[in-house]
Amino acid sequence: MTVPRDFEEPAPSRPDLVVGREEELRAARGRLAGGGSVLLHGPAGIGKSTVLGALAAEFAPTARTVLRCSATESESHVPFLALADLLGLVLEDVVTDLPVAQRTALESALTGRESTLRREGLALRLAVLSAFRALAANGPVLVVADDLQWLDPASAEILGFAARRLDGAPVRMLCALRTEGPEYDRALRAVPSESEAVRIGPLTRVQTATMLDRRGHGDLSRATVREIHRTSGGNPLFALELGRALAESPTPPRPGEPLPVPTSLRDLVLNRLEVLSEEARRTLLVACVGARPTQALLRAAGRVDAEAETARAAELGLLTGDPQASAVRFAHPLVSAALYAGASASERRAAHEALSRAASDPIERARHLALATTGTDPRVARRLADAASVARDRGAPSVAASLGLLAARHTPVDGVPGPDDSRLRAAEDAITAGEADLARDIAHDVLARAVLPAHRVRAWMVVIEAAGQAIGEVDAAFPQALADAGEDPGLLALVHYQLAWRDLVVQGDFGRGREEAAHAATLAGRAGDRRTEVLALALQAQAETLAGHPDAPSTIRRALREPQDPRVACHHNGAGAVRFRWLLMSDRLAEARSAVTTLLREVRRRGMAESEVHYLRFLAETELRSGHCGRALTLAGESLTLARDAGIGEGAGAMQASLAEAAGGDVERARELAREAVDRAEEDGDAVYLSRALAALGHAELMAGEARAAAETLRRVGRLEAGAGITDPARGRWQGDLAEALVRSGEPEEARRVVDSARANALRLGREGVLADLDRAEALVSAARGDHDGAVALLTSARERQARLGHALEEARTVFAMACLGTARSGTSYEEAAQLFRRCRATVWLRRVEEASRASRAPEPGPAVPPVAYLEALASMERQVAALVMEGATNREIAGRLFVSVKTVEATLTRVYRKLAIRSRVDLVRLAAGQGRR
Repeated sequence: MTVPRDFEEPAPSRPDLVVGREEELRAARGRLAGGGSVLLHGPAGIGKSTVLGALAAEFAPTARTVLRCSATESESHVPFLALADLLGLVLEDVVTDLPVAQRTALESALTGRESTLRREGLALRLAVLSAFRALAANGPVLVVADDLQWLDPASAEILGFAARRLDGAPVRMLCALRTEGPEYDRALRAVPSESEAVRIGPLTRVQTATMLDRRGHGDLSRATVREIHRTSGGNPLFALELGRALAESPTPPRPGEPLPVPTSLRDLVLNRLEVLSEEARRTLLVACVGARPTQALLRAAGRVDAEAETARAAELGLLTGDPQASAVRFAHPLVSAALYAGASASERRAAHEALSRAASDPIERARHLALATTGTDPRVARRLADAASVARDRGAPSVAASLGLLAARHTPVDGVPGPDDSRLRAAEDAITAGEADLARDIAHDVLARAVLPAHRVRAWMVVIEAAGQAIGEVDAAFPQALADAGEDPGLLALVHYQLAWRDLVVQGDFGRGREEAAHAATLAGRAGDRRTEVLALALQAQAETLAGHPDAPSTIRRALREPQDPRVACHHNGAGAVRFRWLLMSDRLAEARSAVTTLLREVRRRGMAESEVHYLRFLAETELRSGHCGRALTLAGESLTLARDAGIGEGAGAMQASLAEAAGGDVERARELAREAVDRAEEDGDAVYLSRALAALGHAELMAGEARAAAETLRRVGRLEAGAGITDPARGRWQGDLAEALVRSGEPEEARRVVDSARANALRLGREGVLADLDRAEALVSAARGDHDGAVALLTSARERQARLGHALEEARTVFAMACLGTARSGTSYEEAAQLFRRCRATVWLRRVEEASRASRAPEPGPAVPPVAYLEALASMERQVAALVMEGATNREIAGRLFVSVKTVEATLTRVYRKLAIRSRVDLVRLAAGQGRR
């Protein structure tokens, strides 16, 4: 596909315009930083020039000389033009050092004043080579060449000659090349053969959305962005042109229709149609409106010469693949969209009408019938409603929403059901599919004209549900919904169910939320609305579970009774999800994994995007608790990617991804994700997930050795949960981390109070796993007080309990703590802890064990290195700190190596001085030196 230069991507150096190119930039930077050359390649419009501009701006300051050229197609026939761009401004700097023949040849080539005969031959090649070497003698040279495919052949040949002979000279080339067309092979000759070839590929949907937002198209709905990404194939230039066309279009496309394609892009493909016959163009139009066009479908639609016509289209590059194959595939989604955009309204309707008879799938037939019909038609509306039901059953709620909107268009105003019924069902399908912005737009459209209370309340419910975790942003909807509900118990149940969510999420009031949920369940039962009753009971059970209320198990059983709505049964706010949370908090990991796996399978089958986001996160949490850190990291990443793609549950996804990274990934990444989760929760006013996000941040800070920061963060978690009435320590299991952070910060008494408070609630609720974690935390307090025997006993008990429950990661942490007390006391070594962490694939913890093990080992024997036998009386941490002091490490360096705070190092040294009857680190070094001499 040929793209005119006017529509090639720009070459800005602004880093904020570079989206989704982290891997490509990393590869290019590595080669350029090492003195090598880089060739960026990819199709037209893919963003090569943008990446090249960013890299050039980054590396230009490191070069003594920067040479630039940017070729164009219209000038590619002018010989030596690229050489003139590159060397024209530095000619005077190098020409005086050249031999006369080379100087004359170079001046002739760059100025064009002499005969072309003087510009040919070996002299000119050597002159360019000598010029590069002369420039490189004064410092590094960076050659930046964009659109290498349009390089004139003479310049390409000479640049290649020089590039092959610049070995050892500090000359780097940064080039961009379009990888299509006959110019590709010729342009490759102009770059060094060892250049790093970096392919610039298409953007993902999320990256496309980010790019559109940064270029001023942030008001597009997610559904529209998804369609832009599909049509553009992830090509940034095409996506921007489509976004601009949508912004300028007075009316958006109807549901089921392709996007409007601007003339700038349409002309790129439609000019190839001129050589096709009128019948062939009609055949391609039928193919482009079909969901899965095949030769058989085209023949059934009346295109009798489909094979020959599609074969000719393939020769022109409009279709791809084997012309004899059954499937008909367009070379690029833009080709199909441009064909549709270039057709007249009557041609489009004719194509849809043909497929409404030829398609075998009922959903396809109904969709084409709707697009072929103008005006209202009850028969068409019924067909569309039936097709939407089929799509719903197939697990395609997004398709059901599109069909529902089409049904509303074709439903007469006085129809039963009416057009607003179809619109509201489409909005509810959009919520299920994770298209919250589409659902919100539909609901507001209904509210603008609906008068029936049932319609208005349903629309308000869509507006509230579309807000997701940011439910506080739609606070004004509640009094209006209550007014519209009147005295109807069924409608009031819907509103009070959402009020319960508001109390939990925004107010953080679990007691009030439980009361509202119970009231909603009572109202729904009175109205015979079992669906809403189950949802309300599930929410009531969730509040009771987190608050440690004794009625939680019985409420869960009430929610699980028959009859059940299948979609509610697997919903992430349904009774099944609450039962999973109860199992996980009760340490029944195998049952929890089985339950959430079944739920995940069902929501995937039904296309319930938001529920899939949460169940992936739940499964990641289960695997992490079980010690399968690699699996947890993968699942958490999938959940976060899907959440960002759909724009739902992003804060919760970042929180779980942080916890997985802190165990099996990267600590800095864990902190970044936790901060993102905290920011998202604070921005949304989400009191429920704010405490979970802060707990993840505190854990990441603890893993990073920032004990004081971790303690402060986790203290805030305690205040939030106390204010919300959350008493079950199994909810976030952060109390052990807080106690450990306090011990490391030199505050063991506060750590003891934290453990005692959490232990009381854990005993009351029978939380075995939490009790084991608290035993480990109490052991750290005991060790800090010098009670090493008591610490060993607590750790031994904790390990046995964790092994029995299947908490492999926590067991490994406990063994690590035992090893830190010393083999002589605990009978446990660092190697044993390392083996357990390896089994869990807990790479972050494994690195900590290795650091601690190195710090505890005695120095190599020799006259300058004292033995450390006299340190045996010290605890493990004390011995490690003392050994590092002997090596000359500062307190800050010791804190970094042992993952503790500087204050902890100072407190530990104080205990060392007291036990060894010395006063300072100087005395410790002297004592060590004396032992060494003896």
